[in-house]
Amino acid sequence: MTARSAPVLLTCAQETSTTALLVEAAARRGLDTAALTGPAAVERLTGRLVHWYGGPLAAARVAAPLGLALLEPDDAWLTRLPAELTRRRIELTTLAEAWTLREPAFVKPPSDKSLPPAVYPDGSRLPRTGERIGPDTPVLVSEPVRFAAEYRLFVLDGEVRTGSRYARFGRLDPGPLAADATAFARRLLAAAGDTLPSAVALDVGPLADPYDSAEHWAVVEANMPWFAHCYAADPDRVLDVVLRAAGPWAALAPADRRFVRTAA
Repeated sequence: MTARSAPVLLTCAQETSTTALLVEAAARRGLDTAALTGPAAVERLTGRLVHWYGGPLAAARVAAPLGLALLEPDDAWLTRLPAELTRRRIELTTLAEAWTLREPAFVKPPSDKSLPPAVYPDGSRLPRTGERIGPDTPVLVSEPVRFAAEYRLFVLDGEVRTGSRYARFGRLDPGPLAADATAFARRLLAAAGDTLPSAVALDVGPLADPYDSAEHWAVVEANMPWFAHCYAADPDRVLDVVLRAAGPWAALAPADRRFVRTAA
């Protein structure tokens, strides 16, 4: 394989710990790597087989010129799951509707960072101005719950490839992947795997309920692997998922076409 024919992992210019790990993993398997430092970087890669790891705003700028197909779960995916998998009420609505909330709710954008995900006391505390914030901004509104631990699992073709714990009681705390997390993810995938892209990052965890001593697992959310931290997961296996989730249109499987992210 010549240098010009080798696939390329393109990353955002701002390096994170996950970016560094994935770049190292890509180099180990013979991929070229590049950072998105400006328009010239895109020009140099035109015509190459490119994969992406980075944020959605930068991805929107490079997807068309580089022929990238960026997979993401449907915005309403959580709202369509059965209650035994979510353990809470979840609704996809607009920020304008969320402004009318009169009770505490957890509010977050479905896939980007246009507003801080948090439990808001009521709708008056939600932002009304800002970049990519407006009445029509989509948001997920859910009943507040507390997770005793949260795990991220990287899934490819319905199989958990790797994962790790990333938080305990809402605080960052990376650690090993628990067997119970994998078991719950497999149950989730058996029930709803056909509603997800072939490459996805799933966040799951057991709920902390002071009134119920039994352990109940629930879905936190589904994420785009190309914009997900790997924490303590195996970066080589994370890379497998990232390459599928953000790669050339020419390699896109027909079943994944409905999950391709469209430019905002």
